[in-house]
Amino acid sequence: MVNKLILGDNLEILKTLEAVSVDLIYLDPPFFSNRNYEVIWGDEGEVRSFKDRWAGGMEHYIAWLKERVEQMHRILKPTGSIFLHCDYHANAYIRCEILDRIFGDNNFRNEIIWQRTRNPKGSQFEKRNLGIATDTIFWYSKTENYYFNEEAAREQLQNGELAKKYPDFDESGRYYSGPVIRGASMGERPNLVYEYKGFTPEIYGWRMTREKLIKLDMAGDLGWSSNGKPFRKLRPENDKGNPIYNFWNDINRLYSGSPENIGYPTQKPEKLLKRIIIMASSEKDIILDPFMGGGTTVAVADKLNRQWIGVDQSVQAIKVTELRLDKQRDLFSAPFTVQLHKYDYDTLRYKNAFEFENWIVQQFGGTGNTKQRNDLGLDGRMSDNTPIQVKRSDNIGRNVIDNFKSALERYDEKLYAKNISEGKPAGYIIAFSFGRGAVEEVARLKLKSNIIINLVKVEDIVPIAKKPTLNIKITKSVRTEKGIWEIEFAATGTSEAGIEFYSWDFDHNSEKGFKASVMIDRDGRQIAKFRAGLHTVAAKVIDNDGLESVETVKLKVNGIVERAV
Repeated sequence: MVNKLILGDNLEILKTLEAVSVDLIYLDPPFFSNRNYEVIWGDEGEVRSFKDRWAGGMEHYIAWLKERVEQMHRILKPTGSIFLHCDYHANAYIRCEILDRIFGDNNFRNEIIWQRTRNPKGSQFEKRNLGIATDTIFWYSKTENYYFNEEAAREQLQNGELAKKYPDFDESGRYYSGPVIRGASMGERPNLVYEYKGFTPEIYGWRMTREKLIKLDMAGDLGWSSNGKPFRKLRPENDKGNPIYNFWNDINRLYSGSPENIGYPTQKPEKLLKRIIIMASSEKDIILDPFMGGGTTVAVADKLNRQWIGVDQSVQAIKVTELRLDKQRDLFSAPFTVQLHKYDYDTLRYKNAFEFENWIVQQFGGTGNTKQRNDLGLDGRMSDNTPIQVKRSDNIGRNVIDNFKSALERYDEKLYAKNISEGKPAGYIIAFSFGRGAVEEVARLKLKSNIIINLVKVEDIVPIAKKPTLNIKITKSVRTEKGIWEIEFAATGTSEAGIEFYSWDFDHNSEKGFKASVMIDRDGRQIAKFRAGLHTVAAKVIDNDGLESVETVKLKVNGIVERAV
């Protein structure tokens, strides 16, 4: 399944992905800087990865990255491309020792130079060298038959630029004058010398045939100057934009005041990823980011109607990206899943039954049943076709065993008899817990009839933990100006795993879901402004396992601030 956020070591996760299944890979791995500022989130998974990466010098770093890129090459489709983002510390090694060796120098497409700032830190006066203003993005394809949208590889003109380029007006709108007669440098073309509306060009001729010229005139795009010479009216709606070359100096890095900024120090601008994605993929293609970080790649891919997979070893990276996706989602957004190390009992126990059945069957190693009717109550099967039944409940009783046994006999008589004769499981039942009657009946069937029914607890398939608890208090309220109240909130979360961070939604709508106003709050304290009226404030706490809880506060603001019922 695509549209998935996966927590874990990307090397191990890449090994589980199907070969030739991904259309485009963008990766922004940690740079070879050997500095602690690479540890951005500071959680256990990220720190462990940082230490492993720096167990040795450059050779160790290249080996660490190379084995991951080898897996990326394996899963990339023949028409796919990879864009690897790096800086001056290791770009030469990455190109020669990794990309050229794995993809082949014949599949090198471009070395893109991104000028991320016009005001780099440092100067020749401080360090006796020049400030660093650029990053490198290496573009390699898997084969020569790669997807490339040439029209997308253009910089679209903005309104101000369009007005400058198209200064003239007529009844059809903006235009600028372009040539319709060939120049001397283009050589003689006698076959294009003909008369039109009393005008005959010189021996170099028109730029088009008479038929095309008539169509141009009928469309209102042929003009005549005061001296009687024709010209072509070029329209902004037909302008494909300026060609983009490998030096990208039109996309600035994000600053603290940027609306996109989520507080992730190395966050890349959405415009940068948008250009790469539309240039090297089409709608419904699968985009992979194995070093997801702040989630820009998957957020942009989701907006552009691509499918995506995002991987990171940091709980915070996964949960912040989830918040980011939730914030931009609407009724037409495709669903996505989050794969963590541990799962909350309440979330699993009470989620949509059909979704849970398919998900847990896949986690168990089986294939879910796409039918929801006439399936004999069976929810999936193993690779050898042995049936699986899922019960999204606790304390399963004997009656479930009786019904399941009957379903097994009817489902596939030959397979049922074969499994019994070979002492293999005739079927599997997955549930949260099993009652004494179910356990005793399974034991009796095995002893008396050699019928083996395996009872599997959900917690034996995926680790389950308790989600954190959360409490919200109003600690202060001050009227700052006419009709405006400034209210201070304090959120306190508790979890056996420890608290990672809080998020806030100051205009919460239960139907639309949690839309973060403040995405990352380490301390659980926020101040927000409110006008008179009723308001709903929601806070979310995320613990070190990635589990979460949400609490809401309803406020009545009118002369005083009080919690509404």
